[in-house]
Amino acid sequence: MRRTTRARTGLSALLVAASLGFAATPAGAADAPLTPTPAPDAAAALHALDATVERTLGDESAGTYVDAATGELVVTVTTEAAAAKARAAGAKAELVQRSAAQLDAAMAELEARAKIPGTSWGLDPRTNQIAVEADSSVSARDLARLRQVAASLDGAVRVSRVPGVFTREVAGGDAIYGGGSRCSAAFNVTKNNVRYFLTAGHCTNISSTWSDTSGGTSIGVREGTSFPTNDYGIVRYTTTTNLGGRVNLYNGSYQDIASAADAVVGQAIRKSGSTTKVTSGSVTAVNVTVNYSDGPVYGMVRTTACSAGGDSGGAHFAGSVALGIHSGSSGCTGTSGSAIHQPVREALAAYGVNVY
Repeated sequence: MRRTTRARTGLSALLVAASLGFAATPAGAADAPLTPTPAPDAAAALHALDATVERTLGDESAGTYVDAATGELVVTVTTEAAAAKARAAGAKAELVQRSAAQLDAAMAELEARAKIPGTSWGLDPRTNQIAVEADSSVSARDLARLRQVAASLDGAVRVSRVPGVFTREVAGGDAIYGGGSRCSAAFNVTKNNVRYFLTAGHCTNISSTWSDTSGGTSIGVREGTSFPTNDYGIVRYTTTTNLGGRVNLYNGSYQDIASAADAVVGQAIRKSGSTTKVTSGSVTAVNVTVNYSDGPVYGMVRTTACSAGGDSGGAHFAGSVALGIHSGSSGCTGTSGSAIHQPVREALAAYGVNVY
């Protein structure tokens, strides 16, 4: 199912072994000190304003982003009336050329005419365009076709080459976590006093049972999985030890998670995963389609955080706000990455669970 640039989904979300990216301490270990959460949480305030703007303007806005210079939320609009609504809500307004409907139409054209493995596209409100990336597996012929489609869309689409190949970041080998592969956990969640954790759907597709050590005793069983189209899965805990609602920062401390929201272009985020540990970056596009070799995923978020094999299923977050479940990337050069995440609110809504 293709999602439009206005697709937003709905709700909020951690784990057991630190060595595998879980959010809580291993069984029998003493609790590590929690990292203090700023008060008020700047990320939570940003997302509250973004949600207000979305409710107020709907399709009158062509997207929102964070101004890198001022930290203000900017709302892109095509009319003065919509700009006035944005300012009244407490955000900065920017008049742009293309409406949400026009950008949706451009994405539909890409879906119909340029669905090429190794490509991704998503909304970049900062330029009022659909930003397309083609990885190194895309042939010269396919790249020419992609550029031809983009050229026919009157400037609504820009195309760039990226190094590496868009890959789901499961790691095989010695660090077996489930089904002979290693992934990471995202967020602990709860429903009717039952505890679960969320991870990537391409991970939960692999195995029905999960352990926190290579070849170890099961700590949970799969209760749902969705990949491709989406990339999320849920595992029910079969243990009750150390199920705190926090993210491992891999420095002896943890980030408490209090809520969930959709990422905003331009905002700073962090990613916690079992391979590259904690990396930082910013959001560059939302409502992203990624054409993996084994099927597309829709409604994703593109960031500049670094990641690698084994980080799949890890946590993307900002302060105490859960944002996403790590899906994959096209690699990382130095400190510049391309980590893709599945918005966590969609998974929360699908399974009827909440972060805690």
